[in-house]
Amino acid sequence: MMSMPEGTLTRGPVSEARERLSLARFLFVDVELPEAASSDEQPLAQLLGLEGEDVAWLGRKGESARAEIFGDSAAFVVPSVDSDRVIHVHALVTERYLVTVHRGPAALIGNVTARFPVESPPDSVAMLFLLLDEAMETYRRAAVQALLEVEDLEDAMFRRREPEQLYRLARLRRTAALLHHTLLPYHRVAEESVTRRVMNRGFHEERRQLVREYRRTANLVLTDIESLQETARRAFGSYSSLVSGDQNGVINRLAVVSTIFLPLTFLTGFFGMNFAYLTDELESPAVFWMLAVGLQVVFLLMALYVLHRTRLWRRLREDDSDPDDG
Repeated sequence: MMSMPEGTLTRGPVSEARERLSLARFLFVDVELPEAASSDEQPLAQLLGLEGEDVAWLGRKGESARAEIFGDSAAFVVPSVDSDRVIHVHALVTERYLVTVHRGPAALIGNVTARFPVESPPDSVAMLFLLLDEAMETYRRAAVQALLEVEDLEDAMFRRREPEQLYRLARLRRTAALLHHTLLPYHRVAEESVTRRVMNRGFHEERRQLVREYRRTANLVLTDIESLQETARRAFGSYSSLVSGDQNGVINRLAVVSTIFLPLTFLTGFFGMNFAYLTDELESPAVFWMLAVGLQVVFLLMALYVLHRTRLWRRLREDDSDPDDG
């Protein structure tokens, strides 16, 4: 619990939070629940004395994205990125207090409370938008970090392609999908609810400014995530192109080898046939060596000369070399 504007932070049981919620003028209360919900768990709204606020969903595990503004209160289920997972923070705000609920530890709350002395929010609504802004920042940091990793991988694969790069790209692509999948539903409901509220003529100008800043931040974060998805798709395309290039090089080498040994294959098939001219006329060892060995040597020398003149062999060797060797 944090008393505002003094910024005094205290820890205590739910019963103490309930008492202070009924008396305090400006209060921030954060409730950490066990990650695994038990079957006999009492509704948190009842424990906090908030039965009349219609918040039976508060603290309920698996609650979907929510952004509702009604009267003098608002309810949010805000996603945020914590390490490599997404957690959902339930938030209930009125003119007197802000209540946040999450299961397990949440770094988001620590970041928000650390910003209180600097930001000095004047009321609970400003505290709420500070929370929403910090939640968007967690997505932005995760998207930017993943984007830089994808770009480093793409640069490394052009220098030297390794199978591990594909697995790392797949992991980063799943990260991009997770960020987009968890943020987009919340962004849509929040945009609709907040926009409808801002259009109300009685909405304060200071809060209009908070809404504009939040909407700008949320749109930029969503753009960063979409940029991450596009960069990940481009990196997969680059990897596929490199694999195709390697396969084309292998096919070209097989074609060269086949061309060199094609005369030998022809002679083997020719002398393997059993007909009268072959058995009656070509009985001399000199004729055999001239046709079986001499003709193959002549064709081999001709093939090597053609490869040298067309510089095909040099191009094949350059395909195998590292681009940074030069």
